[in-house]
Amino acid sequence: MTANQEAGRQDMNQMENEHHHLPIQGVIFDMDGVLIDSEPIYFEIERSSFDHFGAAVTVEEHHSFVGVTLESMWQQVINKYQVKVPLEEILVYHQQHVMEQMLAHTELVGMPGVERWVQWLHEQQIPIAVASSSPRALIDLIMEKTGLGSYFEVRMTGEEVEHGKPAPDIFLAAAERIGISPEHCLVIEDSRNGVQAAKSAGMRCIGYRNPGSGDQNLSKADVQISSYDELWALKNTLPFKSSTPDLSRSV
Repeated sequence: MTANQEAGRQDMNQMENEHHHLPIQGVIFDMDGVLIDSEPIYFEIERSSFDHFGAAVTVEEHHSFVGVTLESMWQQVINKYQVKVPLEEILVYHQQHVMEQMLAHTELVGMPGVERWVQWLHEQQIPIAVASSSPRALIDLIMEKTGLGSYFEVRMTGEEVEHGKPAPDIFLAAAERIGISPEHCLVIEDSRNGVQAAKSAGMRCIGYRNPGSGDQNLSKADVQISSYDELWALKNTLPFKSSTPDLSRSV
């Protein structure tokens, strides 16, 4: 066992002890940086858009936007850098640019080990959802191109809730969609904003340390991992329990 796995197991045990009476019955995934390593792609597209609209956003400031909606990011940029172009016009330009780049990208694949993990959750009859700040069209495109779409029938976007991350709205809505109460949900997130949203929703949270997502403070997560292999090795320490009756045991 590696040092990271041993530390992760200790964190898992602490999380289980703190919530020993609350089984995990649903898992909610962020998308970018968790299901797919797309943040570096977005980063370059966004920097191009910042230059296009004359906003000298620093790299450090740019990383602080990871996990928030495009509307929130651009509104902050407009306010700070006094961009004269209307928000709606910027969003149309930027979203079109993102879709063009992602459609042209030929190597969009899921994170290493993620499909084994979601397949295992499916076999355990644990409902899952994706809850992303990205627009619906982009989520659907990535789900299709990575082949993960068949696992994620429930897809929540930042467009469908009043307040984006770090507010808890999107995770609460996703929990309602999969029919699991918040205290029985586990969230996997790679950003400070996402972890804050999950904890504000009253959910347990695994912080996924992804270098492509920048230097994110995930200290509020219950557990931190660096790969799905780490999570796979620790899965039996988590109190998973399906909320669906096992009919095969009653016949």
